[in-house]
Amino acid sequence: MNAWRFKFRASEVAVMYFTMLGTLVLILVASYQAAGSGGDPFPYQVPLDPQGNLQLSWNISYPLQELCFRLLVKDLRYGVLFGMSDRGEFLNADLAVLWSDGFKSYFGDAWSDAQGNIRLDEKQNYELLETHRAPEGFYLLFKRPFSTCDPKDYLIEEGTVHLLYGVLDRPVTSLQMLNHSLASCGVQRVQLLRPDIPAPRLPPDVRTLEVLAPSVSIPSQETTYWCHIYELPAHMPKNHIVMYESVITPGNEAIVHHIEVFECAPQFDSVPQYSGPCDSKMKPRSINYCRHVLAAWAMGAQAFYYPDDAGLALGGTGSSRFLRLEVHYHNPLLLTDTGRAASKPTKPFPTPSQLRFDFGAVSFLVRTGVWSVVEEVSKSARLPAVTVSPRTSQALSPEGIKVFASQLHTHLTGRSVRTALVRQGREVEILQEDNHFSTHYQIIRTLKKMVKVLPGDVLLTKCVYNTADRDRATVGGFGIEEEMCVNYIHYYPRTDLELCKSHVDEDYLQKYFSFINRFQGKETCNCNQATVTDQFATLRWDQFSKDVLKSLYNTAPISMHCNQSSAVMFPGEWERQELPQVTAELPKPHYRCETSSQPPAQPSEAIEVQMRSQP
Repeated sequence: MNAWRFKFRASEVAVMYFTMLGTLVLILVASYQAAGSGGDPFPYQVPLDPQGNLQLSWNISYPLQELCFRLLVKDLRYGVLFGMSDRGEFLNADLAVLWSDGFKSYFGDAWSDAQGNIRLDEKQNYELLETHRAPEGFYLLFKRPFSTCDPKDYLIEEGTVHLLYGVLDRPVTSLQMLNHSLASCGVQRVQLLRPDIPAPRLPPDVRTLEVLAPSVSIPSQETTYWCHIYELPAHMPKNHIVMYESVITPGNEAIVHHIEVFECAPQFDSVPQYSGPCDSKMKPRSINYCRHVLAAWAMGAQAFYYPDDAGLALGGTGSSRFLRLEVHYHNPLLLTDTGRAASKPTKPFPTPSQLRFDFGAVSFLVRTGVWSVVEEVSKSARLPAVTVSPRTSQALSPEGIKVFASQLHTHLTGRSVRTALVRQGREVEILQEDNHFSTHYQIIRTLKKMVKVLPGDVLLTKCVYNTADRDRATVGGFGIEEEMCVNYIHYYPRTDLELCKSHVDEDYLQKYFSFINRFQGKETCNCNQATVTDQFATLRWDQFSKDVLKSLYNTAPISMHCNQSSAVMFPGEWERQELPQVTAELPKPHYRCETSSQPPAQPSEAIEVQMRSQP
């Protein structure tokens, strides 16, 4: 069983009676108690491996700029690897290693070279705190600063972190004899640095809506996307969702990669019932129109809370009765398992309270036309693509809006995404920055603090891609082999602004094709007849054509396309707008290791650990 659990308040005084419909249950509750209220010193946790043998928990100290990790190894044999790297690679990785020669055991801060050989680091920045055995397994507690100023160490930043793990199944007589290929290794993605925001206390009249997937026999394949359609009760009045969290059958935590819930387009009077693979040719076509994101969760994410005075409207006039639940099962070991949904009827309660504001979401993206995002081909360096907000005075009241969360999005070649609030040419806030972005870990993330956007402000989103493994230009589009650059901004109070796209002016792009074709000695140019994709495919890619294209994207005017919630464009002139200029960027974060007062790291020496090897 996999589900979303929403908490919401009704905005109308009504008594609603619901029954089980398929595999979705609406449970009405009188109170809510936040998970973790028992005072767990390690509030964040994630399973590292698909079998659940390695369980990682951690806490964060922003004043000390350090993380404390607790690693539970349920079946410890001769050691374990844990670490981080830029993209999840085991070469040139930053590692903490516990290893045993069969008689004695050791712990040390290490790194792997370009061949995957493990070396003890000259500076021991992983500090061992404690080891002990318990009935559930072996516990290893250690800590590490966000930054160590050691070039061999990984810089822990906000955004996605690629965690590495490995289990040693044989004795290691010397760390120098160890190569990562000797361990059963894997990668897990997680957001280590979370905003230091306490969970709000929910009112006693919240109700619980569980959107459950049915019992699913997970196929014996690495990746499965499972879609399930649910119909909300008829005449459901308007409610406000105030939080949501995942519900996963115990034992399946390590293979449920992420879950999303989408609302279908309200113009559909009905959507056929469907529960099966999302890529099945048998799925109803109307499922493709269920795209409005209500919730997004990925492994390691906690419950998501809306601000005290705002919520996501669900039900009532203009709302769809149909939801699409999408579950991504990641099953690299080709395991088989079955989730089971269980529920019980409960008594309904009236919910008279109302929230002041409706939550809103708007997409800022590079337009998904073929001229919008173009990458260099083969062995390429990373080339940025830029998208900006509209002239926000067209959409916002003088008081502006408050942004409290966002969700970044690219396709397969995206490597980093950054959205900055620019006011009068100067950066004033970073909404979100992910320098290790992965399309496999896309969640709605709460901002560290509320960001106020005023009329006339610009939201500037920049995506960086890597297409070195491709032999053709990558263009913009909805296809997985095409690209996007998107930030879904979550804010309140809700406005009419629904969607805004930008792309380089098409006439300027055609001038680029004409110029490059003539420079490369082509007699004629059929630029106006051929598609943009075909024109890129026929170019001879050399450093000059790449440099000119990069210059075009950095200087050419852009065309905007900004819609109201009615799908009608905002009035005004949106063609050939000047690319926003940033005259002052915000400084980079300052770390404690950059000051002379920071205590020196321990010398290069492993620590002996008391642990019993198991055959």
